[in-house]
Formats: sequence, structure tokens, C-alpha cells
Amino acid sequence: QVQLVESGGGLVQAGGSLRLSCAASGSTSTISDMGWYRQAPGKQRELVATISRGGSTNYADSVKGRFTISRDNAKNTVYLQMNSLKPDDTAVYYCHVVRLRLVYRDNYWGQGTQVTVSS
Repeated sequence: QVQLVESGGGLVQAGGSLRLSCAASGSTSTISDMGWYRQAPGKQRELVATISRGGSTNYADSVKGRFTISRDNAKNTVYLQMNSLKPDDTAVYYCHVVRLRLVYRDNYWGQGTQVTVSS
């Protein structure tokens, strides 16, 4: 099992910045991809950014150029630096981790952290 603890959400004005962190603990030796998703009220959960163990990244078009995902494999932690925030970025942000187990990919989710961007 993997446990995820998120931190860093909050209230910020448009144009501001926030940094989210997600620390994994437990059976972390076979963690592969890590990432962030978000869910706004009344909308489906959507991908924000992912990063492979080797550092390859993928971003949603809506955040490219504004958000940066990174990870520290030694600390089993993934970060999301969010700059130039917009009111449309308001959502609950969820950390997501994939752990490889034989031929299976186990998915783990954090509890979510609220990000609110005021106009």
C-alpha cells in the first residue's frame, strides 16, 4: 500500500502562485508515474500534469507554460509549481501515484487539496 499526503493548497489572487506537494509513504520502491489531477465543482476530474520516474512530463494544454511538475525520487515526493494562476484553475487538486506490482498497475489518490483563485 501507498499513502499520500498533500499540502500547499490555499487561496490566492489571480496572477499569483502556489506550490503543491505530495509525499508518498509505505510501499514506495516500485512507484512509477506520479501526477496531479483536479476537479472543479460540477465538472469531471481532469489531468493536470504527470511525470515519469525518469522525469518525462506531460501537461494539460490549459496549464502549459504556467505549471511545472517535478519530483524527488529520494523523498518520494511530487511537486506542482503553479504560476500565473487564473480563476479557472480553482478546483480540488488530487495527487496520483502509480505503483507497479508484477503485471499490475496500482493507482493511489491523495485526499485532495483545495486551490481557490480569486479574480
